[in-house]
Amino acid sequence: MPNIVARSMGWHRMFQSFETKTDPSDGPPRLAALREHMMRAAVDAFLVPRADAHQGEYVAPRDERLTWLTGFTGSAGFAAVTSDHAGVFIDGRYRVQVKAQVALDKFTPVSWPEIKLADWLMEHLPRGAIVGFDSWLHTPDEMETLHKATADHGLVFTPISNMIDAIWQDQPAPPVGPLLIQPIEFAGETHDDKRARLAKALTGPAVITLPDSIAWLLNVRGSDIVRNPVPHAFAILHIDGSVDLFIDAAKVSEEVEAHLGAAVRLHGPDRFGPLLDGLTGPVQLDRKSVPVWVAERLETKEIKVQWKQDPCILPKARKNQQEINGMEAAHLRDGVAMAEFLCWLDTEAPSGKLTEIDVVRKLETLRRVDNGLRDISFETIAGAGPNGAIVHYRVTNDTNRPVTPGELLLVDSGGQYLDGTTDITRTVATGPVGDLEKTCFTKVLQGLIAISRVRWPEGLAGRDLDALARFPLWTAGLDYDHGTGHGVGAYLSVHEGPQRLARSSNVPLEVGMCLSNEPGYYREGAFGIRIENLIHVTRAPEIAGADNRKMLVFATLTYVPIDRRLIDKTLMSRAEIDWLNGYHAETNSRLGPRVSPVTQDWLARVTAPI
Repeated sequence: MPNIVARSMGWHRMFQSFETKTDPSDGPPRLAALREHMMRAAVDAFLVPRADAHQGEYVAPRDERLTWLTGFTGSAGFAAVTSDHAGVFIDGRYRVQVKAQVALDKFTPVSWPEIKLADWLMEHLPRGAIVGFDSWLHTPDEMETLHKATADHGLVFTPISNMIDAIWQDQPAPPVGPLLIQPIEFAGETHDDKRARLAKALTGPAVITLPDSIAWLLNVRGSDIVRNPVPHAFAILHIDGSVDLFIDAAKVSEEVEAHLGAAVRLHGPDRFGPLLDGLTGPVQLDRKSVPVWVAERLETKEIKVQWKQDPCILPKARKNQQEINGMEAAHLRDGVAMAEFLCWLDTEAPSGKLTEIDVVRKLETLRRVDNGLRDISFETIAGAGPNGAIVHYRVTNDTNRPVTPGELLLVDSGGQYLDGTTDITRTVATGPVGDLEKTCFTKVLQGLIAISRVRWPEGLAGRDLDALARFPLWTAGLDYDHGTGHGVGAYLSVHEGPQRLARSSNVPLEVGMCLSNEPGYYREGAFGIRIENLIHVTRAPEIAGADNRKMLVFATLTYVPIDRRLIDKTLMSRAEIDWLNGYHAETNSRLGPRVSPVTQDWLARVTAPI
């Protein structure tokens, strides 16, 4: 396992940068160019998704079409453009952010999923209008939903070449990051065994397009997507366990080729279509992740399609013991960095001399002490005061704000380590704060504790547990506009499906699944609060005298102090106080022997019982 090794920081380029990546003023002329192109192509609307052809959540610079057109940089969303309307569809995480990033006189933020794309299109287009879309960037599930919802309005959805690519003069080239081998001590299972195990459930060849699925299946990692160790590739898994892998040859070294072996046949991306043509059906496709282009190619050749879930999705989500061990080890070392950071913050923040950028730089520097760190797992969020209310805030040189004593500071961050992926949020007081902040913080904490303590029967899904985290806030008429938790990969994507803690998630929670537990509360223009630990599903211990019913619980991965200065103890039950004191005792026990002497003393103080 990687060890903590101190090393000079001077020569390292930071993972995170602080330049402002977009300018709202760029949007209007680009929008005008797009509309001119639409007019020449005789389409009434064009769809601009966040997605790339691989349908992962995060995209390479070449595929940042939504950002290029609108200026919006969030990790989820899409745009729909007509001759006189341009809607930017964003969920609750981005409703503050989008207003600062797009030209509001040309682009209209649309609250999604409350407002459906189909309804918006029917409102802004005449009957029988033609809607253009790039069939590489949309899934059959998406398009079928749109077809059905707009059938009475007669909208015609027409696959066309990408209109953004046609007008984006300096569009970056496709990424060619090298493949890396994920060692068996971290993977816990050889890719030969994975392929053979998954092949047993196949009824025909399965097309796999999700980068993290391919990385997991073949025990490789990539570097095509910043912050996510995944490759751009397509794969076909066959019933004999062999794989056709379509990937740029420049990404594959001799060592990686030897690791993959003879059962993984390598092809250039240009061979993907011709090899699809030669498949014998039924071919398994995941309607929620495969591009429409693939389904249409098979249908054109009259090859039978069978709609099934990506065969890697659930096996990848069910972490084996080696992967859980790696996640625990990564979180322990990450916890050391976080403790050193929070100790430093407590010393420096009261001076009023820190800025948000200072905070981000210090935290990354402390994480880099670990020689297993390969990247941060996403852009560190350091929101001081009102910036904390921007759920996915990214500090830039333009937005950089002082950390003012007496305000709340929300820091959401994580690391990509060889043995695991971390994601943690702590909200801290930089000086005395008001009763409102303490009340809201305590209710958020109560939600986190509720999820941490819950015991439930096998078969329940995230939607069955999500309300537990919200109930303390609901009693005060408060809520938050994001899910309570997302799945997390093992040195893979920090957002991993299919499991979630959310009202919309009907995927049963199973042993080995890792998730975040991150309730929050955000008051626009004032402050933001979020507390986040990572957890994993495990079997519940037996209770003497109880029914012989299979039950599950969450085990905590993240052990880092929670700011006791923000807690109103009078609002908490005895059981909640006991949980917090137990959590802090365990935090001190795990981190105390591993941190510096100064942080040892600080840690003992901040984890003392309340």
